[in-house]
Amino acid sequence: MKERITEQSKALFEKKGFTETSIQDIVDSLGVTKGTFYYYFSSKEELLMDIHIRYIENLLHLQAKILADTSKDCKTKLYEIVYMLIHIIEEQGASARVFFRELRNLNEEHLSQILPKRDQFRLNLQTLLEQGVKDGEFRGDLSVEIVTFGILGITNWSYNWFNPKGKLKDKEVARIFVEMILNGIED
Repeated sequence: MKERITEQSKALFEKKGFTETSIQDIVDSLGVTKGTFYYYFSSKEELLMDIHIRYIENLLHLQAKILADTSKDCKTKLYEIVYMLIHIIEEQGASARVFFRELRNLNEEHLSQILPKRDQFRLNLQTLLEQGVKDGEFRGDLSVEIVTFGILGITNWSYNWFNPKGKLKDKEVARIFVEMILNGIED
């Protein structure tokens, strides 16, 4: 039941927004009582936090697997991270939209758990770019921090427009993004 509540809540938060969705909306859509909701979550914000923590921890896990592969160069790892961020929209589009749009609705305590994880994802990508500069795969004069933010900006914003059932598939969008990035930073 916890998964059903979470999935239905993601759909409602995505459609109506966190603040416009009540616990009553959630339980009515599932045909359960508020008691059922409160058995699993102490509040709507705790539910939102659960959605956020699952999403960012999954991204960190997937990123770590890519970065740990010593058989691949930095360019390949960059492509795989960009692809992963685009592809996850197909699998977890609602989670991505809720993560980025509803972060502002988390209290300071919850933000203090999410923001370091989000920063770690960024720093891991930045470290990859720094390694690529060191290895001569990327330009030596690269502003790594700004490029990192740029990569995350183009990939993270794609949840707003990317349609997995559209003309371009996730691999093609990732290829285009990485080609655009590398043509600006490739040595």
